[in-house]
Amino acid sequence: MRLRQQFLTRNDCYKAQRTITVKGVMVHSTGADNPRVCRYVPGDQELGTNTLGNHWDRPGLTKCVHAFVGKFADGEVGAVQTLPWEHRGWHAGGAANNTHIGFEICEDGLTDPVYFGKVYQEAAELTAMLCRQYGLDPLAEGVVLCHQEGYQRGVASNHADVLHWFPKMGKSMDDFRADVARLLEEDSGGGEGGEEDVTYEQWKAFMLRYRQELAAQEGPEYGREELAEAVERDITDGSRPEDLATRQEVISMVVRALDEDEKAK
Repeated sequence: MRLRQQFLTRNDCYKAQRTITVKGVMVHSTGADNPRVCRYVPGDQELGTNTLGNHWDRPGLTKCVHAFVGKFADGEVGAVQTLPWEHRGWHAGGAANNTHIGFEICEDGLTDPVYFGKVYQEAAELTAMLCRQYGLDPLAEGVVLCHQEGYQRGVASNHADVLHWFPKMGKSMDDFRADVARLLEEDSGGGEGGEEDVTYEQWKAFMLRYRQELAAQEGPEYGREELAEAVERDITDGSRPEDLATRQEVISMVVRALDEDEKAK
């Protein structure tokens, strides 16, 4: 699995800052012939860049999901996380928003089995990772659903996805759940014979979750006055005081501080 993170921080859903206790995963597809993830996120060099400004990282939208699965800039498939997993998304149009992580598979023309096979596998691996992380059984009733199944259960709005696409490629949601369960079973044997107990992709997912927890913390009392002063001087925005800082962020803060000192002379 190829997993990146680009949170949609300007989306009203993200700003609402509501959380859920994760009880399942809901699979959606976009309903538009555009397989690129940068159609839905601002993007970057790896993800591809949205040049039209029609991505979902803007206010005024009534929708937001936790991730998109589709093509990156190099044409290969990956997943980009757009909300913290335990953030309440706006994806189901019903009660499943309160219980399920929701992600979108970027559709193409729904006729390419090669592309479908790649995004199907990526979606299954993403779902397996989430089931592992939250202790979910993908074969249990109501845990892993598509949007249409959610509608049939009365927990989502009436959308066809993904039952308008999967059967065209010889797959059903039962197949998908079975494949997710198989991936979990394969991973559960990873500690035998001296193999790794935690895969690299799992480690990245845990690291993302750890950073989200750090970002939500206020930080110790020590240094708060200095942080407030740095915010007032526009050296930093004051967010994520307990999280890790990138080299770019550190350099930016140093340059801004030096500029402030020069102005004060």
